Amino acid sequence: MKAAWVIRVCFTVVFVWNVLCAFQLLVAPASFAGAYQLSGAAGEAAVRGMGVVFLMWNATYPAFLVNPVRFKVLGWVIAAQQAIGCVGEAFIMVTLPASGFELLAASIQRFLIFDAVGLALMVLSGAFFLRHLRQHPARANHV
Repeated sequence: MKAAWVIRVCFTVVFVWNVLCAFQLLVAPASFAGAYQLSGAAGEAAVRGMGVVFLMWNATYPAFLVNPVRFKVLGWVIAAQQAIGCVGEAFIMVTLPASGFELLAASIQRFLIFDAVGLALMVLSGAFFLRHLRQHPARANHV
C-alpha cells in the first residue's frame, strides 16, 4: 500500500536523524557540550545523557515502521513524543534570560526547528495514511 510507504519514509527520516544525533552525542560529547554552555566531565556526561534519551525516545519507531497499520497506536505515541519535544524546547527557549545565553538558545532553536519539521512530516503523512485507510478499508491490512 502506497500510503504505508509514505508514512514509513517520513517517519524513517525522523528516526534516522534522531539515531544519528544520539550516536554523535554519545561518541563525541565534548564536541557538543560547548553549545549547551557545559564543560568538563560533567558537561560530557550531560550530553551523553541526552544521547541516551534520544535512543530511548526512538525505541518505538522500529515496530511502527515495520507495520504502521498493526502498530498505528505507536504512530500516535511517536507523534505525541515529537509534539512534547517541540513544546518543551520552546518552553526552555522562552525561559532563558534575554542575554548571555545566545549560543544555548541557538542550539535549542536548532532542535526545535528539526522537531517541528519532523512533527509536520508525521502529521501530513499520518493524515494521508488515515485518509487512504478510510477510502480503502479492504486494503487496510496490506502493508
